[in-house]
Formats: sequence, C-alpha cells, structure tokens
Amino acid sequence: MNIMDFNVKKLAADAGTFLSRAVQFTEEKLGQAEKTELDAHLENLLSKAECTKIWTEKIMKQTEVLLQPNPNARIEEFVYEKLDRKAPSRINNPELLGQYMIDAGTEFGPGTAYGNALIKCGETQKRIGTADRELIQTSALNFLTPLRNFIEGDYKTIAKERKLLQNKRLDLDAAKTRLKKAKAAETRASQLNSARLEGDNIMVNFSYMLNLLHVKWLKSEQELRITQSEFDRQAEITRLLLEGISSTHAHHLRCLNDFVEAQMTYYAQCYQYMLDLQKQLGSFPSNYHSNNNQTSVAPVPSASSNVIGSSALTSTSSLVITSPSNLTDLKECGGSRRARVLYDYDAANSTELSLLADEVITVFSVVGMDSDWLMGERGNQKGRVPITYLELLN
Repeated sequence: MNIMDFNVKKLAADAGTFLSRAVQFTEEKLGQAEKTELDAHLENLLSKAECTKIWTEKIMKQTEVLLQPNPNARIEEFVYEKLDRKAPSRINNPELLGQYMIDAGTEFGPGTAYGNALIKCGETQKRIGTADRELIQTSALNFLTPLRNFIEGDYKTIAKERKLLQNKRLDLDAAKTRLKKAKAAETRASQLNSARLEGDNIMVNFSYMLNLLHVKWLKSEQELRITQSEFDRQAEITRLLLEGISSTHAHHLRCLNDFVEAQMTYYAQCYQYMLDLQKQLGSFPSNYHSNNNQTSVAPVPSASSNVIGSSALTSTSSLVITSPSNLTDLKECGGSRRARVLYDYDAANSTELSLLADEVITVFSVVGMDSDWLMGERGNQKGRVPITYLELLN
C-alpha cells in the first residue's frame, strides 16, 4: 500500500512538473512569459554539435552508397547488423563480370585469341573485385564505424543532456514566473492591509491572507534557488560534453585520412592490374574491319607482339612485313607458297579463314584481291588471310 501511495504521489508530481513546463513553453511561444537565454558560448557549441551531426550523417550515408551502390544490399546489411548477425558473403559486380568472361573464354576456346583474351580480362576483373571487397571492409572499419559511433553514441548523449537542459530551463523560468506572481500578490495584499478598514474580523482576515502570501513568496524564492542551481549544473554538464566536439573532429580527421589511404591503395591496385592486362593483351594482334564487311584492312600486330617467340625475332628476314619483295614475287608469279602463321586470327566473316599460331598453310594470290591479303588454304578450307600474320617459308 505504501509503495502504491509513493507511486501515485510521484506520478502526480511528475504530471504537475510536466504541466508546468507545458504552460511555460506555451506562454513563451505566445510572448506572454520571459525566457532565460543561454550564454553565447553555449549556443555556439550547440550549433556546432548540430552541424556536425547533420553533415556526419550525410557523409556517412553517401559513403555507404559509394561503397555499396545496390540499395537492396544495403538494406540487407542493415537488417543483419541490427540482428547482430554476420551478413552472408555475396559476389560483387567485378567478380561476377570476371566469372562471365572466364566462362565465355573457356567456351570459345582458350586457344583462340578472343577466348584467351576473355580469360585474362576475367581474371583481372576478379582481382579488381577482391580489391573492391578489401576497400569496403577497410573503409567500413576505419571510417564508417567511427562516424556511426558518433551518431549513435556521443551525439545521443549530447541530445539527451540538451533535452535535460531545456527542461531545467523551463523549470527555472516557471519558478521565476511563480515568484513574480507571488511578489505581486503580496504587494497588493500589503496595500489593502494598510488601508483603513472597519471591523476586527476583516482586519484579521487580511492579516491571515498576508501571512499566507508571504509564506508562498518565501517558498517560491526557495524553489527559484533550487531550479537555478539545477539549471547551472546541467548547463555545465552540457557544456563539457559539447566541448568534446573538437576532439571528435580531430578523430574524424584521422579516420578520413585512413579512408583516403584505403582509396589510394585500391585505385593503385586497379591501375596496376589494368596495366598488366594491357601488356598481356598487347601480345594479341588487333583486327580492324569495316562495319559492312565489304572492304577489309589487314590487321597490324602491335609493336609489343614482335617479342612473342624467339623464332619470330631470329627470322625477321623471312617475315612478310619486312620482305615485300617476296610478296611481290608471289603475287606476280601467281603460284602458291607454304607459310607459317605467326599469331592466332579469328575470321571476321565467312570470306576469311581463321588461323592458329604456328600452323602451316598454303597461300596464293588472287587477281583483284587487296594487296594486304592473300588467299589461304588449309585442307578443304579456303579464305582470305592477312599477310601480316604470315611468314613465307622457303
């Protein structure tokens, strides 16, 4: 029973305090009550904390979008984080693209130029995917987590103490209003008591009322001192917390440096991977042909392709590209010659013949054919072949 009485009394006291704050807040909004203003330093600290919170949230959310563009994946990660469970590992976009390229290259044939290039590109894309995964993990640990800890930890504490300060300020102003009203009532009662009134009963009643108002005034004054003390103490607590924002900025600066370093490492890795891939693809000849496939230009191997195979370097005197006289003789005589294929070549259309490096075919000239092409023959297969891919044999 005593516990119930205590709870009822506490509930009534809390309700009275809440009602007093609501009345004070409403009167302030209507301009009917005075409001205690915070000192300029504390106001600046509050503004700085609010600004830090807003921009930290924006930076954190946009960083999450940068690291994980898929909104569904972000929602899934958020749910697993709230459930305190580890999110399942999923393949990222570069890794998926790399796997598709490897599968396509395997099906087209690793021995073909296109298939081999696809496989090499796929392996590079997978390396980029691994680097991307490492960037996400490092950035989440060293950059996003500290920002999130500030929003969900430090700033929530600041917001809680700020709300308490607001309540203490309302209590203080309400106490000031009650004291002001008590003083006004006592002054009015004193004026009436000092007037010449007839009858002892009337004088006794006014004297009693005056004593009551004086007691109420003393009580209001004591309440004001208590609320002022509580407000000052809460203002000091809030100020100490807000002054920690400068330390938060210094900590976030270190985290930002870590994020920049992680990005620098990621882009350096990607650049090196693509540079290596470019060197590997440079060993493959490039094929250029018109869109209508009516007029074809013989592909020209890149300069780096001349380093493939020591035999290609040691037998440059027999290469067609360096021995135009051999080609001229072949075209003029109209006969056929044996030729070794230097590089893989995929036919662009049905009039051309696909080639495999190091195979030997028969080539001959056809009247009216472009000077950069010969007619190649392998068994019962015939088609045009680019002369820059051939080495005429004696």
